[in-house]
Amino acid sequence: MPDFQGFENQLLAGTWMTLRLAFATLPLGIALGLMGAAARLSRLKVLRGLGTAYVEVFRGLPELLVVLTIYFGASVVLMGLAKRLFDYDGYIELSPFIAGTLALALTFGAYATEVFRGAFQAIPKGQAEAALALGMSRGQVFRRVTLPQTWRLALPGLGNLFLIMMKDTALVSVIGLEELMRKTQFAVGQTKEPFTFYLSAALIYLTLTVVAMALLHLMERRANRGLLPRRAG
Repeated sequence: MPDFQGFENQLLAGTWMTLRLAFATLPLGIALGLMGAAARLSRLKVLRGLGTAYVEVFRGLPELLVVLTIYFGASVVLMGLAKRLFDYDGYIELSPFIAGTLALALTFGAYATEVFRGAFQAIPKGQAEAALALGMSRGQVFRRVTLPQTWRLALPGLGNLFLIMMKDTALVSVIGLEELMRKTQFAVGQTKEPFTFYLSAALIYLTLTVVAMALLHLMERRANRGLLPRRAG
């Protein structure tokens, strides 16, 4: 057994923070993805332009740059608002957890936009037309016909994005969030045992990924209940 020299609890605390960050980012990123897909599929040219700009910008920027921009940029904006509204000249710092969540969610949402857009477009239009002909409102058609199928079609892609995002939480260590990577770096600095702690961090990330993949597999099986298996040939 490796000797963690008393840093076991630090690694566990960092793992818990990593999970908190990942699961705080997920619903916000999904919401942004749905809104982005709706904008890109909108009949209004302005909304399509905004949706396209959002996707192109956040898919084109390195995630580390997004994290740093949100963290430091939000502080500048908040201090400007405080000065204008309350004549407050002090320094305002955005929480690293909130900044990391926003940064990861914006990037996740940009990629999820394209996943949702593809899923929406894969649903035959005749299904919505048939539901409308049966007397459903457009809201009911979306909730009962379109959204369930969109979720089923988008789930594999969203699962892959979640796995990538969970590992990208390590980027938030640069702004001081005490997640797994930062706790590992601190332990390495104190013990001078990089191999032990970096290997342990790698195994923790791998374990989280395996567990997440198993859960995603169960979710996909549940989402595909009642569908006939495809026949070869």
